[in-house]
Amino acid sequence: MAKTPMKPQLWTPRPVAETVTVYRDWAKDYDADVGARGYETPARIAQALVPHLPLDTPILDFGCGTGISGAALIRAGYRIIDGTDITDKMVEIAQTKDIYRKLWISEPGAVPAAPDQYGAIIATGVISLGAAPPETLDLLIAATAPNALIALSFNDPTLADGSFDAVVDARLAAGQLALVSRSHGPHLTEMEMGSDVIVLRRS
Repeated sequence: MAKTPMKPQLWTPRPVAETVTVYRDWAKDYDADVGARGYETPARIAQALVPHLPLDTPILDFGCGTGISGAALIRAGYRIIDGTDITDKMVEIAQTKDIYRKLWISEPGAVPAAPDQYGAIIATGVISLGAAPPETLDLLIAATAPNALIALSFNDPTLADGSFDAVVDARLAAGQLALVSRSHGPHLTEMEMGSDVIVLRRS
């Protein structure tokens, strides 16, 4: 069976407004497209959290899209999950699924959360080439309290870029974060693309 083509030039730097347009136009086909390609990273992030985060911990799914990552958290046993995304059409689709306690559209460049509100923030493919810039990690740091977790993923094009890892390394070196775990594995299996799943602890 022919697979639905992925949208072109996903992993290319672009202005925020253009990114919103890309994902707004893609929203209705997004689940089918990434599902056809074997999208493994959301489940890998959820499983990476389990050894380090109690299942009753409130989690923010930052850049939640249509809810694929939130659904993976549910399957892993988590139940208190809020979601936010900058793309209205993605949020509309997520609202049709019984995943999130709260769900809202956020503004680019902001994490609308108090530092003591969530025990973990996940950003599945959000801070990556063609999506949010590397410095978005600082927003997540500011929105978490000490000992909270930040889980994110860098796909192969993002890893090759290097600038995203440079920000993570700088924040680790500065003592703002500590590395909990990091592993490379499948991202989009049909495309033979991998990703690093990274779990960080706020210092």
